[in-house]
Amino acid sequence: MMIIALLLDGTPRNGVERGQVLAKPGTINAYSRFEAQIYLIPHEEGGRLSPIHEGWKSQFFFRTLDVTGTCELSSRVQMVEPGQHATVTVTLIAPIAMQPELRFAIREAGRTVGAGVVTRPLS
Repeated sequence: MMIIALLLDGTPRNGVERGQVLAKPGTINAYSRFEAQIYLIPHEEGGRLSPIHEGWKSQFFFRTLDVTGTCELSSRVQMVEPGQHATVTVTLIAPIAMQPELRFAIREAGRTVGAGVVTRPLS
């Protein structure tokens, strides 16, 4: 485990929130919409019992930040069963710093039900 302490001179303690990213200006952007490859954990391994459909909402955990998001399935997919991989477009309720290959967990009711990787930030 690595612990890092930073002194942000002139920044009040409440000016920084959990999940924020400290980066050199211009090296990373914030997005609220992105394409991703996801995997839903099978129920037998602690995942969901039922499939997901268009408009499914869940919690997406990036680094130390969790944010609510909605999934759009591709036009040729009506649902994604636990145990399957899928390409989805996610719209988050707030933008976060991201880039391709950023990994995330998908959680419901306090348990991890899936995992994913950002393939393309959109907007």
